[in-house]
Amino acid sequence: QVQLVESGGGSVQAGGSLRLSCAAYNPFYSSYCMGWFRQAPGKEREGVAAIDRDGGTSYADSVKGRFTISKDNAKNTLYLQLNSLKPEDTAMYYCAADFRRPCPTTPADFGIRGPGTQVTVSL
Repeated sequence: QVQLVESGGGSVQAGGSLRLSCAAYNPFYSSYCMGWFRQAPGKEREGVAAIDRDGGTSYADSVKGRFTISKDNAKNTLYLQLNSLKPEDTAMYYCAADFRRPCPTTPADFGIRGPGTQVTVSL
C-alpha cells in the first residue's frame, strides 16, 4: 500500500499562491489514481482535483482555472498549485490515492490518504 506525506501548506493572504507536494512511498506509485481533497471544520470532504494513470486531470468547479494538479512519476511526487486563493479555500488538504480500476469518481472517495496539510487564506 502506498504511503502519502503532504507538505507545502501555510497561511497566505487572499490572491496569494501555494504549492502543495505529496511524496508517495511505493514503487508502483504510477499505477495509482492520485488526487487531492479538502475538508474544512464542520464541512463535508470536497474533492479538489484528480489525475489518472494516463495523466488526465479533473477539477472541482470551485477551483477550475485557479488550481493545477500534476505529478512527477520519476520522483513519486504529486503536486497541487494553488493560485488566486480565496478565504473559502481554507481547509485541511489531503493527498489521496486509489488502486481500483476505474478510478473512483472523486478523490474524496479514494481509499488511501495522507495526514494532511493546512491551508489558511485570510483577507
